[in-house]
Amino acid sequence: MTGRVAITPILLCGGSGTRLWPLSRRSYPKQFSALMGEESLFQASVRRVWGKEFARPVVVTGAEFRFIVTQQMAEVGADPAAVILEPSARNTGPAVLAAVMQVAQNDPEAIVLIAPSDHVVRDVQAFHAALTVAVGAAAEGRIVTFGITPDRAETGYGYLEVEGGVEAGVAAPLRRFVEKPDRARAEAMLAEGRFLWNAGIFMARADVLLAAFERHAPGLVGPVRAALEGAQPDLGFLRLAAEPWGEAEEISIDYAVMERAERLSVVPFDGGWSDLGGWETVWREMGPDGQGVAASGAVHAIDCRDTLLRSEAEGQVLIGLGLERMIAVAMPDAVLVAPMDRAQDLRLAVAALKASGARQATEFPKDHRPWGWFESLVLADRFQVKRIHVHPGASLSLQSHHHRAEHWIVVQGTARVTVDAEVRLVSENQSVYIPLGARHRLENPGKLPMVLIEVQTGGYLGEDDIIRYEDGYGRG
Repeated sequence: MTGRVAITPILLCGGSGTRLWPLSRRSYPKQFSALMGEESLFQASVRRVWGKEFARPVVVTGAEFRFIVTQQMAEVGADPAAVILEPSARNTGPAVLAAVMQVAQNDPEAIVLIAPSDHVVRDVQAFHAALTVAVGAAAEGRIVTFGITPDRAETGYGYLEVEGGVEAGVAAPLRRFVEKPDRARAEAMLAEGRFLWNAGIFMARADVLLAAFERHAPGLVGPVRAALEGAQPDLGFLRLAAEPWGEAEEISIDYAVMERAERLSVVPFDGGWSDLGGWETVWREMGPDGQGVAASGAVHAIDCRDTLLRSEAEGQVLIGLGLERMIAVAMPDAVLVAPMDRAQDLRLAVAALKASGARQATEFPKDHRPWGWFESLVLADRFQVKRIHVHPGASLSLQSHHHRAEHWIVVQGTARVTVDAEVRLVSENQSVYIPLGARHRLENPGKLPMVLIEVQTGGYLGEDDIIRYEDGYGRG
């Protein structure tokens, strides 16, 4: 992309991602997963808007994801201008408004690009070319949305009707937004050639967007402004004030502003876009083979047709035998098997799990923390076995437990272990015992990840049995 105007990206990084359960869950939604390659969708989104043509991005996310955001950005060599933490999920309307207000404090006429962080864009060069077209219209005071050239009669997307027809490389007036159509209407719109898929990506000057919110969603402005004015810095994050934020209406940017605003333009974009809104879409984007089989991980397809097979568990093999138009996704703690035609009904499965109290409904097998992650390998009455992964240079809090003792065995790297007044190094194949009630800390002083096996024993093994005395991550 070329041009003299720097674009400030606003990356929206919330959402629960239940349409891709069990890989995507509330505790670790799809944007942080490597669904389509080695990098996560969020990391790919950051790369698309990183470079000399862009200002550093502003990220809006939930407080529980703050360290995942910074860790994944650091892994791709990116540094955010700000990470705004939402006290609660209020949909994209308040999230966008808070970010735009933050940007406008420094430059009211800054051109902002509002983009979800869980989409796939295969042709980044074509995406940048579309941004170049949009910058001119945005600089003139227009709000620009991006429309995807449809290649099928899709009923899962909203549409944009372009005034006068679609022309490549032109920011044309937007006539109207169209809700998700039925099959007949989708086929008719595809044939007409005046309709594009709504990608939910927008560009405008910050002051123009603020004026649009003032006019079309004035009820959001007061609570969001108060939440931003009352925001507290927190280890490099900006934590919005919870009370006024909770008063903001839960509404999308589309309904709050875009479908009511004037002077909207649409730039067509044909560059391999997908929102990965369901497993059928993932199957299509993975590039099925000649038999229509898309496979990931340790899987074997025997006499299968038009089927998605994914094994996401280390050491687990998934076999598909005689399947046709099926989805099979295996995780360490949950397995999904469903007809392709029911891919959009996963909310029913998640609701059933929630009703039964199953943690698999919302909790990911790996529990991500600012220092790394852990996963439970065995959980039984009065004992639990975990694998703990600690990032280079990271450390857990200085803590103790009321109800459990722990035994640590280092299997990779070297740990610096504090137990009460004693501090020592524990290398591979060595172990250390942490008595009940002892103050202890685990650190990785090396330059490579450190992995250990933890065996807990005691009458209560919940994660809330932690008393923290010192913590480098601001946790209580």
